[in-house]
Amino acid sequence: MDDSFDAELANIDINIPNTSSESNKVKVKPNNTAHCVLVNPKQRGNPLLKSICNVPYEYEEIIPDYQIGSTIGILFLSLRYHNLNPDYIHNRLKLLGKNFELRVLLVQVDLKDPHHALKTLTRICILADLTLMLAWSPEDAGKIVETYKIYEKKPADRIMEKSGEYPHQRLVQALTTIKPVNKTDALTLLNKFGTLKGIIKASEYQLTQCPGLGPRKAAKLHAGLHKNFCK
Repeated sequence: MDDSFDAELANIDINIPNTSSESNKVKVKPNNTAHCVLVNPKQRGNPLLKSICNVPYEYEEIIPDYQIGSTIGILFLSLRYHNLNPDYIHNRLKLLGKNFELRVLLVQVDLKDPHHALKTLTRICILADLTLMLAWSPEDAGKIVETYKIYEKKPADRIMEKSGEYPHQRLVQALTTIKPVNKTDALTLLNKFGTLKGIIKASEYQLTQCPGLGPRKAAKLHAGLHKNFCK
């Protein structure tokens, strides 16, 4: 970030109210329909709603734009609207206070040059304890809201990389980066030569003796395994 940008952001006043006392605490609307995404009526007509197909949603008078259960609050903002109304997000954050365990700012990128606006919003998210999510279309934005609902009660390991159903998964993935070698070819090579060292030592003719590896694939694979990594 350059000095002028830092100076500009230094003047940003998030001014989130102190919610430590009960008198200042804004009550979060409980999600009595736990299977639904709660939608603020002001979002009625937002095109992103058309992309929420795999979970139901209902309109409720809530603080954020979208609410998942009682722990996730999502504010929606388009960059074009933000440029026209730069104080809008500050006012919404004042209403949101410090409610919700997970607080999301869902931003639809609808400007040709979004970088300056995104830098400002990134800084705001850091100061206001928000998770910034970017969408490049209403369809993307709707799927993000939908995904939050689908994975609301799922453990974190559900989104972790799954181990493969076959041994040497990483080696298979590495071999398939050489086009046109596919997973079946990679498994065939491992079954025949045993190790990556064995595959590398094999001649181009020996590679062609593997089922599914014709002269073209064998030549591509042999060249890929023997060319220098750096020019």
